[in-house]
Amino acid sequence: VLGLWISGWITSRRRAKLAAGGYLFAAVAACVLGLLALFVAIPEQERIVAEGRIVALFKDPNVFGPFVVLAALILVEEILTPRLFRMRRVFKGVLLVVLVLGVLFSYSRGAWANLAVGVGVVLAVVAFRRRGGRKVLAALCLVLVAALLVSATVTASGSGDFLVERAQIQSYDADRFRAWVAGLEPAQRYPFGVGPGQFEQVASISAHSLYIRVLAEQGLAGLLAVAALLIFTLVAALGNAVAGRSTHGIGSAALLGAWCGIVVNSFVIDTLHWRHFWVVAALVWAGWMRRQASERAPGSDRGLEGSRPGYVMGGG
Repeated sequence: VLGLWISGWITSRRRAKLAAGGYLFAAVAACVLGLLALFVAIPEQERIVAEGRIVALFKDPNVFGPFVVLAALILVEEILTPRLFRMRRVFKGVLLVVLVLGVLFSYSRGAWANLAVGVGVVLAVVAFRRRGGRKVLAALCLVLVAALLVSATVTASGSGDFLVERAQIQSYDADRFRAWVAGLEPAQRYPFGVGPGQFEQVASISAHSLYIRVLAEQGLAGLLAVAALLIFTLVAALGNAVAGRSTHGIGSAALLGAWCGIVVNSFVIDTLHWRHFWVVAALVWAGWMRRQASERAPGSDRGLEGSRPGYVMGGG
């Protein structure tokens, strides 16, 4: 319901700016709060940091980290091609460093992979656009500066050892693999699944995978339906990026990168209950629906990222 509502509500640049700005504010505020609680004694600290990992106002650091990724990717594309936010690039860079630190200190390997995939996709899309070489070079310089600042923060905070430990295989990873195997058994016994939310009742362990949970709870038909949704959204996001079609100013490269990161994350995390899962999908759908509107109004190119000369892959 949230995804469908957002995709229908964002029909103008003003609303897109409000949505993206609100998301960015929430992500930065959560990161600042988490970083303060991690390094400074503040009230209710135990609610914001759990076992040395930033949770902020989320249920789990493995949800907080990926939530921040979308905001970081939007900022990356905004720095390369400003459209929505009238902020100085230096200030955007500072916000980006804060977001990256938030993802890093969530100590979520899924969030790290999510961010890496997202940034890689954004750079690949930008590289294929006209004059993309300059922007990719600028982006690489930005990434290098951000990496240096993040490394300095890690060194100064003495978090290096914990970071290295978290990057390794953990003891509970065996439970993840066991959950995947456990999810196949009810799928074989119950062709239409065991019902929503019943995985833990059958397997006595969390699914740790969107695909395994859906297969066990909704059966093969449910898995095919979810796969169709994921693939359609991926194709729509790719089409938006190739055409240089923004979602009323929200960059299509950032949305494609965010969706690819979520699809990858879904193999090792049960992402179905993530609110931002549906927010990203909705933003992609809203951009895709602009294609339908342009087809009904031939010659209209409003909203194209290529409205600035040389930005669309195929030209300006």
